[in-house]
Parts: sequence; structure tokens; C-alpha cells
Amino acid sequence: MTTIPETMRAVVLTGHGDMDKLEYRTDWPVPQPRPGEVLIKVHACGLNNTDVNTRTGWYSKAVTEATTGGGFDEVGEEDPSWGGSPIVFPRIQGADVAGTVVAAGDGADASLIGRRVLVETWIRDPDDPLDMNKCRYLGSEMDGGFADYLRIVERAVFPVDCALSDAELATFATSWVTAENMLNRANVVSGDTVLIPGASGGVGSALIQLANRRGARTIAMAGKAKHDQVAALGPAAVLDRAPDNLKSELKRVIGSDSVSVVADVVGGDYFPTLIDALERGGRYTCSGAIAGPIVDLDLRTLYLHDLTFTGATVVPPGTFGDLVGYIERGEVKPVLAEAFPLERLHEAQQAFIDKKHIGNIVVTMD
Repeated sequence: MTTIPETMRAVVLTGHGDMDKLEYRTDWPVPQPRPGEVLIKVHACGLNNTDVNTRTGWYSKAVTEATTGGGFDEVGEEDPSWGGSPIVFPRIQGADVAGTVVAAGDGADASLIGRRVLVETWIRDPDDPLDMNKCRYLGSEMDGGFADYLRIVERAVFPVDCALSDAELATFATSWVTAENMLNRANVVSGDTVLIPGASGGVGSALIQLANRRGARTIAMAGKAKHDQVAALGPAAVLDRAPDNLKSELKRVIGSDSVSVVADVVGGDYFPTLIDALERGGRYTCSGAIAGPIVDLDLRTLYLHDLTFTGATVVPPGTFGDLVGYIERGEVKPVLAEAFPLERLHEAQQAFIDKKHIGNIVVTMD
């Protein structure tokens, strides 16, 4: 039987601001599972943009700059989180949890104890699971996995049977579910051509594999230094991060100067160029804006070309289970850039912000 201590290690976010708002603690109370909940021994937890954006307050409409990782002078009091509501501090961040169930509260399935699991990042209202306004995000509205233990509702726990390491498993939850949701929102099917800006990041690298899995043709965009590693993920072609003449480059590599889908997490000044590359009836789907949230849009391009724009944040029920199936069947492969011990989370997050990596960065607890 597993002995559960009274205190644990945790990195605790104490407020919006710079990296000093993330405090490493060794005396944080271990949470106790309540009815319908289980306790997970966290083995690894991946990093994602939500961690950085929440810490800095970037989600606030008062902020118009690109994601830099530094705190902002002005952060709105009412809307500094993804959901538009204030974060309650202190908060343990971290959504991408891989671990083992070690205890079950009253009414929870005790057979989960000892099972290796992934945790769904979107925690739904049990009485109204389809209401997106009632969803909470792991590590944002509730404590997450940058700690030795995590208390979570049983319905968010998914046993996983595979040979991947804990660090590899911790690369999937946020990036890959986000990517799958983007592709679902854009109705990507076999025969589509999907243009992927920021293809070297966690979501971008996932988009390549997941779109390829559907039979689509993928065109990756990344800095030249990363081309060989991105090409190894299997796109039909790799372009520079922001070609001067995107249509000409597309014509060169695929024989057409337009694409059916743009799956974007970058935004910024290059946004109009991406939109101009969409074919008539094309689809643009977005789940991020790391290069800047304020963009120029010529509405004539939108309506005269019959384009469809979709945002992709809250993931519908079933998507996470689909991803777990892909993992267990070996249909997708993790892209683990680097793993850091929990006490080096500052270093891990700085590496994530610097974006010199391919794929995902995680912290490990064991």
C-alpha cells in the first residue's frame, strides 16, 4: 500500500508578474480526495502557453503585446485568465499530468488505484457538461500538476496502456488536444492542405501528425534552424517562418498558391498574409496568438472569398478519449524536447519561452 505524506513539493503561483511569482515549496499540504475524486501521484507534467499567459496576465484585454514571458505593467482586474475571470492565488499551475492513482475518495472507482493515467485538462460541470461557460481549466481555475500530488474528479482520469515514459506522456494533454480540436473545428479531412505556422512548437508539431493521420497534406512553417527536425515529423513541405512571398513559396513546394486550411497559434503581423493564402471557401482556425493578438483583417477577403473563421479553446467531450486511443494504438508519437526536475521549473519555463526547442518541455517529479 502506498504511503501518502502530509506535505509535498509544489511550485506555487502567488500572483501575476515575472518568474519570481512562481515559488518552489517543500511544505505544501497534500490534498485529500473528496467524494467522487481520486488522488494522483504526479510523475511528470508538461508546460504550455497557458502557464505563461496566466502568470503574466497576458489574457487581459488590457494587454495588446506579443507573449514574451515577462510581466505586464497593466493587467485588467477582471479578465487576466483564459476564461475572463480572476485567478485565485495561490495557485498550482500545470495541466499536462501523467501519473498514477494512489487513493480514491468516497464514491470514486477504487479499481483505478495503481493505474497509470492521463488527466483531461477541461473539467466540466457534472450537471451541465456541454456548457462551455462552466468549464474549468486544470492549473488555472483549479490546482494542477506542478506538484507531487493532484486531487481531481474521477471522470477526468483516463487510464493509459503504453510503453511511453512518463515524460513522453506528459507532452500530450494540452498541445495535442488543442491541435485535435482545431482540426475538428476546421473540419479537416483527407485531401485538405493544412498550413501550420509555428510548426516547431507543441501545438504545431502535434498538428502535423494529427492532420497527417486524417490524410491531409501538411505544410509546416518554422525558423530555418529547425527545418530538419520539423521535416522529420512528416509534413509534405517545410517553409520559412514568414516568407516574403508566401503564395510563391506554396506554388514552389505543392504546385498551388493556396491552401484549404490555416491552423494558427501565432497571429501577429503575418496574419493578413496567411489569410490571403486561403482558397475560396477556405477555413482559418486559431488557438493562440504568441506573436501578438491584435491583427489586421480586410473584411472583403473574408466575405468575398467565402472564408470560415473558428476559434478553438474549450474542447468538446470525447476529444481527450480519442487522443488516448491514438496514443495506445501508436498512431501518434510524442515530441519531447527536454525534461527538467520540478525544482528547476523557472529554468524549464524560460526554455519554453525562448522557443529554441521542437515539441514539448516537461518537468518531472521522480
